[in-house]
Amino acid sequence: RDSQQADAERLSRWKKWRRTSSKSLKKAVGEVKDLSSYLVLWHHDIHSIEGKYGTGIQSYFSFLRFLVVLNFIIFILMFSFVTLPIIISKYGIFNSTIAYISPENIDKNCTIYEPSGNKGLVYFYTYLKDLFSGTGFLEVTSLFYGYYTIDAVWISIMRYNLPLAYLLATFAYLALSFLWIIKRSVEGFMQNLVHDADPFQSYCNKVFAGWDFCITDLSAARLKQRSLQYELQMDLQEEKLKQKIAERTMKEKLHIYTLRICINIIVFAILLGCFYSIYRVTVFSQENSNVSIRNDTRAYLVNLLVQYLPSMVITLANFISPLTFSFLIRFEDYTPAFEIKLTLMRCVFVRLASIGVLLFSLWSQISNCSTDKCKPCGYNYKLYPCWESDVGQEMYKLMIFDFIVILAVPLFVDFPRKLLVTHCSCKLIQWFGQKEFQISDNVLEIIYGQTICWIGTFFSPLLPAIATIKYFIVFYVKKIILKHTSKPAAKPIRASGSNFFFLAVLLIGLILAFIPLGVSIARIPSSKACGPFRNFNTSWEVVPDTILEFPTGLQQILFGMASEAFAVPFLMIICIILFYFIALARAHKRVVEQLREQLV
Repeated sequence: RDSQQADAERLSRWKKWRRTSSKSLKKAVGEVKDLSSYLVLWHHDIHSIEGKYGTGIQSYFSFLRFLVVLNFIIFILMFSFVTLPIIISKYGIFNSTIAYISPENIDKNCTIYEPSGNKGLVYFYTYLKDLFSGTGFLEVTSLFYGYYTIDAVWISIMRYNLPLAYLLATFAYLALSFLWIIKRSVEGFMQNLVHDADPFQSYCNKVFAGWDFCITDLSAARLKQRSLQYELQMDLQEEKLKQKIAERTMKEKLHIYTLRICINIIVFAILLGCFYSIYRVTVFSQENSNVSIRNDTRAYLVNLLVQYLPSMVITLANFISPLTFSFLIRFEDYTPAFEIKLTLMRCVFVRLASIGVLLFSLWSQISNCSTDKCKPCGYNYKLYPCWESDVGQEMYKLMIFDFIVILAVPLFVDFPRKLLVTHCSCKLIQWFGQKEFQISDNVLEIIYGQTICWIGTFFSPLLPAIATIKYFIVFYVKKIILKHTSKPAAKPIRASGSNFFFLAVLLIGLILAFIPLGVSIARIPSSKACGPFRNFNTSWEVVPDTILEFPTGLQQILFGMASEAFAVPFLMIICIILFYFIALARAHKRVVEQLREQLV
């Protein structure tokens, strides 16, 4: 400091002023950053959880916050570019009007769409049924696709192409989600690479750098001690198992591989049973939920139950399958770490594939042409005059039912269990004990809900708003559960590894969401009775139709970019760049290995 002061005395006034200004600016920026951290959503709550329960559980709540912010931004995007222009034009703000273009060369039967909106005297339970199923008064609101039956909006002298805006907003929220997840997962991947080192380095990390200095609570500190002890035991157990695997005879190998094949066949049969049940229930629900019913409470409740059957079966499959997989994997003789990963991946597959099976069941009904029901329109217009709204209603019901389950389980299972464990000395109840706060199960739960949101937003543009409110409430529900009804897991997962795993599974959910959306946009004929794409054969056709309105030079450039003459050289350049990065990664890997040898 004395040396710096002596150097400063020799400087000119201009340089002194610049140095002091730079220091003042840096200090001001630092203070603003400190103040802005208090504006971050749940900043204090997450720090409090981190201090009491460690970084593993904190990573779950940070992940939940990320989804709240992501869904809120998706809602702002869809509302600004899809819903708001219609609201502005309907009320005539900014001298705006709505343009309707009647479909041409289309059978009149295809254009008939009469939503079951409530008219006249309506019973309370009818409103309740509509609120839970997305039918009735909700079907004719901006929540669903059928509301946006507008071809263009004129704001003063400017024409706003709503079909194009609808499609581009869909691509925008998918691209935003993809890039944001990639950005966050890269950081977790780098941390994961550091931890997935050789056993010697992993052991040193646990001994010398394993303690979580965020912990301030005594019980959490003891839990962390047990956690480190458990991790070291698991490492020793894995080393013993590796030694045992190396010493296996041919007979033992044949026995274990046969057993694994048999167990995988059982797992496959369970998955097929779950998917077939979802398919049959969905078909039954679609065929029987639109049957006319009498005006009495019992009939409405039965109809609501029929409509919710697919959601119930999917939730039941998501509950039973993980328990079965956890039991079966004990006989497969894998290492403890691989057991956890394989069970989680099987559970992820069940949860995400069940949504795919539901959509496949709906599409098979929508495009069912066995009795010439869909030839005039290209889809089953008698059962689904506005099929996009029907798919949106299914996604809406899945989200609502998932939210009900998340609220019901703590209220009717966790709280009574906590009271029994606290106040009853029965050995059986004490053996069951308090429920553990399993991070992986909770994460799979919200990733399942987020995948529903990504798929459903195209069919229900305001679904992200419901998802934002849902996850906002879930945060407080899980916080209460953590503090009052459950205990941290005895076998915790590492924070750095868990962050990467959460985002990797979320990325799988997003990629799976691309498939049904791509099929809906590019392959299935759009409804001719509702929605912004009623004048197009498919939703994608709005893009080439818009390009044809551009100047000829720009058209040639865009169509040239979509041609094979551009695609082949572009693919070759991408491959060259990819090979370069692979070679660079291998070189870095060799350097890392040399540095590790030097460290040892």
